[in-house]
Amino acid sequence: MEDLIPSEIVAELDKYIVGQKQAKEAVAIALRNRIRRKKLPKSLIEEVTPKNIIMIGPTGVGKTEIARRLAKLVRAPFIKVEATKFTEVGYVGKDVDSMIRDLVQAAVQLIRKEKMEEIRGNAKERVEERILQALLPTGQIDKKDRRDTSYKDFQTNQSIDNIDKEKNMIEIETPLSSHDLQKERLLKTKEILKNKLRKGELEEREISIEIEEQSHSSIEIFSNMGMEGIGIDFKEILDKMLPNRKKRKKVKISEARKILLDDELEKLLDMNKIAKEAIHRTEELGIVFIDEIDKIAMKEKSYGPDVSRSGVQRDILPIIEGSTIMTKYGAVKTDYVLFIAAGAFNVSKPSDLIPELQGRFPLRVELNSLNQEDLEKILIEPDNSLIKQYKALLNTEGIDLDFDSDAIKEISKIASVLNEQNENIGARRLYTVMEKLLDRISFNTPKIGKRKIIITKKYVVNRLQNIIQKEDLSKYIL
Repeated sequence: MEDLIPSEIVAELDKYIVGQKQAKEAVAIALRNRIRRKKLPKSLIEEVTPKNIIMIGPTGVGKTEIARRLAKLVRAPFIKVEATKFTEVGYVGKDVDSMIRDLVQAAVQLIRKEKMEEIRGNAKERVEERILQALLPTGQIDKKDRRDTSYKDFQTNQSIDNIDKEKNMIEIETPLSSHDLQKERLLKTKEILKNKLRKGELEEREISIEIEEQSHSSIEIFSNMGMEGIGIDFKEILDKMLPNRKKRKKVKISEARKILLDDELEKLLDMNKIAKEAIHRTEELGIVFIDEIDKIAMKEKSYGPDVSRSGVQRDILPIIEGSTIMTKYGAVKTDYVLFIAAGAFNVSKPSDLIPELQGRFPLRVELNSLNQEDLEKILIEPDNSLIKQYKALLNTEGIDLDFDSDAIKEISKIASVLNEQNENIGARRLYTVMEKLLDRISFNTPKIGKRKIIITKKYVVNRLQNIIQKEDLSKYIL
């Protein structure tokens, strides 16, 4: 993150979002200012807060995607919330504090995933050792009265077949003369088993492993009561009160690897450190995307369903200004969390927000509606473009899909016309158009077999032109 300059941030965003230069530059500057803030003197660092942003533009033009890609770029905790889901204190509904609790939870999951990748190699070694113990119990080694039995059990166990035929294997039927000789032979046998495991020769063999039975009924009760968001970890409390029971289960080694790997990863994870790092990353890098803020920006009425809208704004204000929210992982300060709000503002306008909230969003950027040329670029330019996605999907079944340039132009033209005829949903219109265009090919792919299919302008017109002509029908289909 330290090396990212604004132009590089915009270049990364360009890989996934077409156009919207002003919005990209605004978030790039906001991110760079976070880097600059860390280099300030300690006396000044606490005084510099993020410059929150309001994005103004219709749906489907890239508002959410810009914020999401920005967070992914710097591995920052990110959540998207709908402003209309919240109610002011005293009303039944979701309270605004929950957005910070959700943000911390996202940070925990993000860091947990990173830590799991770091310890995966160590966990796999421990899984291998547990599988070897199940194949050849080493606990019998010091029990002289049972030493022969352990070998006989191992020799007849279903987990290994014809192991005594290996050329380097010492015949285990030979009477052992001493405890040391027995131990040496056991180690050699274990080494041979290890080699077989790593070669994948024993994956279909069954072993007996110990697993925990988890009961979530109590957690579900609390969740259904709506108590999951009050800052208390009921799961941890119940785990201490009602520890999980263990039972033995016979499974194939291939399945045992997955079960035991999850178990070992959980044992190696230090949740206290993860929680501490999650809180730090939330406070320093967290990004909250508040969508549909225009829906709570209307002038307040004295009656009807709009009565609590300014109340929600007043409740959100302290969080954006900077406050301390209690979560089940600890207290979180929101002073340096970056808030990005977005809305179409078709009916209301940003000035309809309460003045205090307007002041906490000093940066305002307008995103342009998408025209036919923009839609054409969206189809082919981004790294995750729809055409690339459909090509990859159908290629899994042997279909080599290709599009003529004229066909791409026609698809974007039809999408643009449909946005004009009906509700303008921006780039999301391409999803419905592409799905309608390729539904017959997708449906019949298993029967078609391996072949090359070229989508031409004529094919696009035949499949979609009648939808445009029947305007009333298009409202229901696309």
